[in-house]
Amino acid sequence: MIISFKKIDHINIVVKNLEAAKTFFIKFGFTVQREGILEGKWIDTLTRLKNVKAEYVALCLYNGETKLELLKFINPENLSTCDNDVINKTGFRHMAFEVKSIENVVKNLKEQGIEFLSSIQEYKETNKKLCYLKGPEGIVLELAEYGK
Repeated sequence: MIISFKKIDHINIVVKNLEAAKTFFIKFGFTVQREGILEGKWIDTLTRLKNVKAEYVALCLYNGETKLELLKFINPENLSTCDNDVINKTGFRHMAFEVKSIENVVKNLKEQGIEFLSSIQEYKETNKKLCYLKGPEGIVLELAEYGK
């Protein structure tokens, strides 16, 4: 049987500071689609946790195709890992955003106080310019510009 996926629906990131993470991604051009509280038997069953209560914000990028959900657990309390920014560790490592003019985007984000982990680099095999930056709670993000 062949599974027929349409697309990635959304990416979910659990954070400790929901407001700071939301503010960060709004600087990236995301807009808030909805916010609220998640609780009830359905989420307890889904997560295999008891008495789940979480705040969330659903964000959408420009065209509506890129969706991001930020989640903060109220109960049970968030468990913390402190190594989101360890590039060579197994697991989720980064999200990449394609941009039109990487130099302009980097300049704009630096003016907003965003911390970059690298300068703009070139990967000639794919005609790509890229750089890494630090997102909320140490999450690594990539900016990528593809040439023609």
